[in-house]
Amino acid sequence: MKHKKAMGAAALLLALVLSFALFSRRQDAGTLRLTYTEFWDMARSGLISRVIMDGSGEWQAVLPDGRHALTPDPRAADGKERLLAMDIDVEEAQGTGALPLLGAAALLLLLYFTRSSRGAAGLKSFAAVADESAVPPVTFQDVAAAEDTLQSLRDLVDFLRAPEAFRSCGARFPKGVLLYGPPGNGKTLLARALAGEAKAPFFAMNGADFVQVYVGVGASRVRELFRKARKAGKAVIFIDEIDAIGKKRDSANDEREQTLNALLTEMSGFQEGGGIIVLAATNRPDTLDEALTREGRFDRRIEVGLPDVKARLQILQVHAKNKPLDEAVSLEALARRTTLFSGAQLETLLNEAAIRAARSQRKSIGQKEIDEAFCFVTVGEERPGTLSEKEKRVTAWHEAGHAVATRFLLPGAKIEKLSVIPSSRGAAGYTMSVQEERLLHTRSELMGMLCAALGGRCAEEMLLGRQDVTTGAAGDLRRAREIAAAMAGEYAMGPTGEPEKDRRLILEEAFQKTRACLSVHETVLQSLAEALIERETLYAEDAGKILAA
Repeated sequence: MKHKKAMGAAALLLALVLSFALFSRRQDAGTLRLTYTEFWDMARSGLISRVIMDGSGEWQAVLPDGRHALTPDPRAADGKERLLAMDIDVEEAQGTGALPLLGAAALLLLLYFTRSSRGAAGLKSFAAVADESAVPPVTFQDVAAAEDTLQSLRDLVDFLRAPEAFRSCGARFPKGVLLYGPPGNGKTLLARALAGEAKAPFFAMNGADFVQVYVGVGASRVRELFRKARKAGKAVIFIDEIDAIGKKRDSANDEREQTLNALLTEMSGFQEGGGIIVLAATNRPDTLDEALTREGRFDRRIEVGLPDVKARLQILQVHAKNKPLDEAVSLEALARRTTLFSGAQLETLLNEAAIRAARSQRKSIGQKEIDEAFCFVTVGEERPGTLSEKEKRVTAWHEAGHAVATRFLLPGAKIEKLSVIPSSRGAAGYTMSVQEERLLHTRSELMGMLCAALGGRCAEEMLLGRQDVTTGAAGDLRRAREIAAAMAGEYAMGPTGEPEKDRRLILEEAFQKTRACLSVHETVLQSLAEALIERETLYAEDAGKILAA
């Protein structure tokens, strides 16, 4: 026994030493560290050109300027597909050399010596984590969301408070409710608020917590979670990122399939109207297994989408309660300005503004701090003085091209700010514009969005010639391809009815319209670019004067 303990200790020490060595090798000078959210924000913005997946627990992101950044491997099954859909190259590299092999060997030894003690202890530790049985202090007064979303949740509250009223009418209330929508819009907070309103114990887990190395452990954890909820009488069970276990099944992952089967069995097992509701959250409802979304399982869906202007105002008011704002700061104006912001981004904006006010030793948050925080959330921290004179001139023409195309081809948009100061997210400059919120868009409006996105590349061609354009339009071109693909496919706005052919034709039409617009307004384009070179930043009033000339 002592011999085994000594070998186990030696294996653990070796694994720690090798892990430290591997970690140290990845900390190259100048390597950025990105959170998971920052990584996907940069990916969607076209600020990542290549991703290396080497199974080390971290992804290496290669930025357009050649720098490398590291982000934790989310271990999501659709990670590679999402990156490829964004036209980001993915390289799957295997670890090489003796260090990874020794590390793997040490890990296997460690698993061998600890495997016998994992069973009951593993479930016990899980139970402690899953048992968030206290009633959350959060209620609907503490959250802000679209009214239809809140009304759907209020129906669930009524059911949890008085299920017998529904049974007496012969109503079958859903056992499972799926909250879906983009990340950062408060799905977890809404689930907690539901439990708080109903004064029901809240049991929350992440889908990834059920997926384990050993087959059967995840299924045991599902059964344990439901056992605890039944013991509480009435309860809210919340499973975040349910796609980690609930994706459409194949034969590639026995553990995930067993865990999903256990979840389906448990949901079929508890009585309807028994005072237990299972909530699950996902960003991709289309990837879920049909057995999970059929009648009697997660058969009710509640969209938690990006907030509209009214909901944004409510969210800002919630997060501004403990923040001293100058009288000149208008949350209504900020709500109109933050089109397409998620709830999380709105909270970050106000928090960042508060940080900047404290840094400046101010007693309250002014419009200056709000503006700086707005830029921080949208484009990152500004880094003055990092462009050469040539790069600055090219960037000025590029951003002026966006502004001119937006002004004359997208009338519903308002130019807020232009800058040739690089940002921490890899952009050499940026143009901020706010569009009117609409539920429906016409073909001409979508074409205007395309032209606005292509304005930077077309302006570069006018300045440098087609053979010498830069890589600065990578994100713009990616955005343009997405719009054109949607127009040709989802919206059937192409001339031939063939999606791929129509996508090319739509892009070519947009390029021609943008080139023609910039040629007609070349004097305005040049004036705006020169003003940017001289002043580096132009706000709405000054930019508007030049664009109106």
